[in-house]
Amino acid sequence: MTSTLRKHLVMGAGIAMLLATGVASVVAPSAGPSPVEQLRQDTEAIHALGISGVQARVIGPDGRQSVATSGTADLKTGRPVSSEGYFRMASTSKTLVATVVLQLEAERRLSLDDTVDHWLPGVVRGNGNDGSRISIRQLLQHTSGIHDDLPGYTTPKEYYQQRHTVYRPEQLLDRAMAHAPDFPPGEGWAYSNTGYVLLGMIIQKATGHPAHQEIEDRILRPLGLSQTRWMGTSPTLPLPHARAYQLFGPGSRVDVTDQIPVDYENLSFVTTTRDENRFLRALLGGRLLPARQLAKMKQTVPVSAEVQQLWPGGRYGLGMVERPLSCGETYWGHEGGDGGYITLNGATDDGGRSAVVSMSEARGDTAEHIMDQENAASALIDHALCAGSPSTS
Repeated sequence: MTSTLRKHLVMGAGIAMLLATGVASVVAPSAGPSPVEQLRQDTEAIHALGISGVQARVIGPDGRQSVATSGTADLKTGRPVSSEGYFRMASTSKTLVATVVLQLEAERRLSLDDTVDHWLPGVVRGNGNDGSRISIRQLLQHTSGIHDDLPGYTTPKEYYQQRHTVYRPEQLLDRAMAHAPDFPPGEGWAYSNTGYVLLGMIIQKATGHPAHQEIEDRILRPLGLSQTRWMGTSPTLPLPHARAYQLFGPGSRVDVTDQIPVDYENLSFVTTTRDENRFLRALLGGRLLPARQLAKMKQTVPVSAEVQQLWPGGRYGLGMVERPLSCGETYWGHEGGDGGYITLNGATDDGGRSAVVSMSEARGDTAEHIMDQENAASALIDHALCAGSPSTS
């Protein structure tokens, strides 16, 4: 949920669909579709909303995978969507950042109670902003009160004007410091990309290396996530990938694939549904954090009323979102949306089952379109995580 999606946090709740269950008979047949067929139906339902391309992947406890795609990767050529296609990770990379911070805490190289001023003296100042009152934990959990003012585009003209602009972290912080805080630290919740800009700077101060390098050394390389890459200020993606589209209104569907992420230091990662699943499973399965730090990541607070309507029942931990499932459990994930790519994901509490759906179009022109897209993708995740082990498709 970065600048593009953030501008469209509007009224509307994502209502998870209930998974159909069979009635026992002599041979106990299922009255509903198989998990593989359900995944296919759910990707088709997302495409039917008018979204150009959809790819989804589910991994069960036994490691078997189900994959489904729908639509086209290119509206001009009509080529099919690849199940191995790259997409911009966007705000899902906040979970990468949070994982590194918690690893550093486990190594006693920093404390979650450290203030921003402890690491970045004088950086958070002005208009009531005070880095001596804001902790690392509050940055991770979006309870710092720092106002978010990242550049974004809401029209085709703005996209073409801004798509290759490179913003240094200091420039993004200057924009935020021009505003008064949304609330005193720890006394509210507001999604703040700027808070994660600061976390990236703190990682560099604590380690001597850029956050993206620490992410590569501590997470990507050890897990063998070779399809997750930091692209820096490159406006392109590796092949294969679907073209990304943004719907600005009737007759204003623009190919927005070519652009530099605003917060390129933290948000310039690309990935695949395969790698994103593997990351979530490893994290929740305890392969990246000691039990104590993973428990801290799962200590949640309520999100704002506005975001609650997009994430009904959702609560925010440290770089992770907890959401309820229709089957009575909860799951963990962190959606990402920027540059036309919108991705929802989730894994069960132990990382045994995971699902990722990536859409290569953002229908952000109306509240109805935003709600429909969010709801359909949330339903896919719900079905996938509530189902039995998926069969290989």
